[in-house]
Parts: sequence; C-alpha cells; structure tokens
Amino acid sequence: MGVSGFSQYTVVHQEAVAKIDPKAPLDKVCLLGCGVSTGLGAVWNTAKVQPGDTVAVFGVGCVGLACVEASRLAGAAAVLAVDRCSSKAAAAKLFGATHFLCTANFQNEKIQNKIQELFPGGVDFSFDCTGNVGIMRAALECTKKGWGVSVILGVAGQGEEIKTRPFNLIVGRQWRGAAFGGWQSRSDMPKLVDLHMSNKIDLDRYITHRMSLERIEEAFDILRGGKGIRCVLSMHEQETQQ
Repeated sequence: MGVSGFSQYTVVHQEAVAKIDPKAPLDKVCLLGCGVSTGLGAVWNTAKVQPGDTVAVFGVGCVGLACVEASRLAGAAAVLAVDRCSSKAAAAKLFGATHFLCTANFQNEKIQNKIQELFPGGVDFSFDCTGNVGIMRAALECTKKGWGVSVILGVAGQGEEIKTRPFNLIVGRQWRGAAFGGWQSRSDMPKLVDLHMSNKIDLDRYITHRMSLERIEEAFDILRGGKGIRCVLSMHEQETQQ
C-alpha cells in the first residue's frame, strides 16, 4: 500500500499525522494503525452492533479478534467465532466469543447451515476477516432474512469475485464493506489511543511476539502459520521473542 511500514523513518504530509497522548506506549498503540482498529470500527461504526444482537465472526486473526472484542463491548448477546484452526478457540473465548466453530469439521456441510441450526433464523451481523470469497458468501447467508448484515473486511485475491443467489439480497440481507473500520484517521486515532489508555481495550492481548526488525521474515512466518496474533518489531533495539 506504499505506507513505508517497515522503514525506520518516513516522511509524510502533515495531514497524515495524528497527535496522540504523549504517554501512550508506541510499541502497543502501533496496533491501532490497522488490524485492531479495523475490527473495532467495523462493529461500532459500520454494523453498529447493539445490546442483544447476535454476531458471527469468520477468521480469528487480529481483525477477527477485534470484531469479537468490539461485539462483546457493544453488548452482543452471542458472539460466534469461526475459523479453520481449532487451536484458535481459546483466544476467541478470551476476547469474548460465546461460541466457536471449526470449519475443518464441516467439509461436507455448509457452515452457514450449521450456524442457522445454532441460531434459528441466523445471526444479526456477520464479519468476514478471511479474504476467502467462499466464506464471504457463507457469512452473508448465515444472517437473518429481513435485516441481516454481513461486513466484508478480508481482502480477496486479485480478480476474485463474490457471488450469491439474488434472492438472498431480495429478502433483506445486506453486504457491506469497511476499510480501517470507518474511522477518520486523523481525528479518531486519538480517541482509539484513549480507549487503550483508559483500559477500555487491552492491546497487550493482541501482541504474542516481540522481535527485532532483522527477524521480520520469521514474524511473517508466524502470522502465516497462525501461530500468533500480532508481532511487534523493534526498529532500534534487539528485543527477545516472547
């Protein structure tokens, strides 16, 4: 995206700079540049989940866990986390999921049908954090007729398209999308930082590894393998792995 994310120094326009609490630990609030903020905003700004709503989150990485946490904080009555790795269940429940489904267990059954069994009629809101167009369809079709909303956050491969039967939209289901959770970066970033500083969100739980910039390839391997949530890289110090 051309954001110089792995450089030690970056020159940016003043309009791209947000002033935050000087006491905020940069090695933690850096997670708000994307990922955590995307999940929180998708729930609070795009979907506007309300107390008592039911939610399904597909993909239990950083963005998905932020959706889970935001749904819990919004007062959702039930939060279902869905992932292909059963090992993600513990983290999902730590962040507030009330239910967990492993898609590997339903190879011969549509996951949307299983969710309809768990929540008769479907869920009020779903969030795709996978980038898999097949999962995007399942996320839409597991929502309720009349008002179900599915928010797409995952980035699909180039040239891939989503599809569903037109009737799924005619009956009132909606697809929406969100980039950066709908936040206005310059004005809203200070508010997000304040949420962490006031202990309303806990960024520490998202950080599973810390390492030096020289180990960046190892950090990518950890994330690709689903062995961590977020790796924080130190640009100037030799840090030990958590």
